[in-house]
Amino acid sequence: MLIKAAYRFLEYLRVVKNSSEHTVRNYAIDLNALKMFLEKDILKREEDDRADKIAYQLCYEQRLCPADDELVFKLVDKRTLRGFIASLAEKEANKRTIVRRISSLRSFFKYAFREKYISENPMEELDSPKLEKRIPVSLSYEHVQKLFDQPDVQNYLGFRDRCIMELFYSSGLRVSELVGLNRQDFDAKNLLVRLRGKGKKERVIPITKNAADWIVAYLMHEERCLDVEGHLAEIDHEAIFLNKLGTRLTSRSVDRSFDKYLTNSGLAGNITPHTIRHTIATHWLENGMDLKTIQTLLGHTSLATTTIYTHVSAKLKKEVYDKAHPRA
Repeated sequence: MLIKAAYRFLEYLRVVKNSSEHTVRNYAIDLNALKMFLEKDILKREEDDRADKIAYQLCYEQRLCPADDELVFKLVDKRTLRGFIASLAEKEANKRTIVRRISSLRSFFKYAFREKYISENPMEELDSPKLEKRIPVSLSYEHVQKLFDQPDVQNYLGFRDRCIMELFYSSGLRVSELVGLNRQDFDAKNLLVRLRGKGKKERVIPITKNAADWIVAYLMHEERCLDVEGHLAEIDHEAIFLNKLGTRLTSRSVDRSFDKYLTNSGLAGNITPHTIRHTIATHWLENGMDLKTIQTLLGHTSLATTTIYTHVSAKLKKEVYDKAHPRA
């Protein structure tokens, strides 16, 4: 049964592969897209009322698996999958979305074949469209300072946001890693933080003295333990970064704060909090840090992921050259 296998596949990702909830949710969305295609273009053509019983998204969210579902794998062959991929292109779906969905299906059917839900893998001979490598956006030193000048550090929440920016630029954290930081992860004496990255892999990385000073000052801020206008006192005593309700800050809250500062600074566009991660990696490279060290600091599994910053650095140098050269 397709849904039972899909449900167990998500549990496999969560428990065995130790994937993040974000990753598991994306797989659920991609598999659910296939389910919707089957409902509309396969089952309905056969006038089969079983479509109403396919509640895959509900299965994922409630950790339940409908026992009466009879959707068998023989409905999903290579021709069906080609039709599904073609339907995504017809809807003018982003090419990266199509590639991600194909990748999700490839992983799922590989799992289903290994677990003997199917006798052959229908994804084996299907190719993914090739993507051009996108060079990450990176900020100049001047733009970094312009962004950092936006938060009102006389305000408690503004002080928090400046502290976040300093830590981002200090060590290139992912947003999810930053909001997951606990007090016990911060070693002010040795200038280190312990992060939980993708796949819940832990790594310990250095931070600058400047960033450490900002964190210490934020943790000791006189308003942190007070209910005042604009925010409540600390409720979550483990988390470093708190929202205005006194509980752990979320990735979405960080995104919203940055949207405001980026708009005010005139940097809005393709810039996100993740841009600072790209920026510091580029600046490290330009200042002589080797790629292997950058890979370790950023928590990249593959060095190939890190090498993209060599292209960013070359692009920036060319822009500076063209701008500064008297005969350019």
